[in-house]
Amino acid sequence: MLFGDPLPRLDVNTGYRGPVACRAAGITYRQLDYWARTGLVEPSIRSAKGSGSQRLYAFRDILLLKIVKRLLDTGVSLQQIRVAVNALHERGVEDLTSITLMSDGASVYECTSADEVVDLVQGGQGVFGIAVGRVWHEIEGSLAELPVEHASDVPAVEDELAKRRAARQQAV
Repeated sequence: MLFGDPLPRLDVNTGYRGPVACRAAGITYRQLDYWARTGLVEPSIRSAKGSGSQRLYAFRDILLLKIVKRLLDTGVSLQQIRVAVNALHERGVEDLTSITLMSDGASVYECTSADEVVDLVQGGQGVFGIAVGRVWHEIEGSLAELPVEHASDVPAVEDELAKRRAARQQAV
């Protein structure tokens, strides 16, 4: 699928914790943490707030994580990936599903039609492409078997320091 099929609506109150996002995107937790801390791909449902808190990633965040991973695997620089991710952030989910990202290994190009892909390849610019709609379907399949969490669910505080802070705040 290069372009086409409409994709289902997403539940904006449903998200996935870091380890689940890592598994679905095929990245390590260290990469996830670094990308969140540097602002490359931040969780849109719930960010980490100190020791013991859990990030909660939306489906779209995981889609971006997987796209970043694929771009890195093909040799695109992190600087160019940041430019591409910033451009993707400006789009809505519906627009993301209709684009194909092409790259020559140095730059990332956005194509919204089959004609643009052909023009780019004929011009010698594109070396590989990522059909975002296909990545969407891959992630849907990966996440279907993994645990989901609702935004209203507050995770239990897990470490001792965070427990002490929470107890102190409740006492005040």
